[in-house]
Amino acid sequence: MHFIRHANLSPAQQALQLGERLKQARLNQNITQEQIAEQIGVSRRTVINAEKGEATLLTFISILQVLKLTHQLDAFLPQQSVSPVQLAKLQGQQRQRASGNFQVADAQEDESQW
Repeated sequence: MHFIRHANLSPAQQALQLGERLKQARLNQNITQEQIAEQIGVSRRTVINAEKGEATLLTFISILQVLKLTHQLDAFLPQQSVSPVQLAKLQGQQRQRASGNFQVADAQEDESQW
């Protein structure tokens, strides 16, 4: 098996590799570019471009759906948990609502001064 260190590849090279993998998955399933294009509602040229690593994320995922490979997206980019530090920052930014008790307390103080 041939392993390439992805950290050394440019984004364009990584996109090209993903496109090649997409093409190989399509060929392994004996599906034509035309069939994929028809199922996702794009031109054959769009599928060709995707196989060259030049696709929108939406097109890429649509092709994965046709190939029944979307389950591999979790391995590709696992869901990230929120770190405790980030969670604390987010909680600090939550909108705080007035309790409505402030005016009542002011009115009670005014009455006690008379």
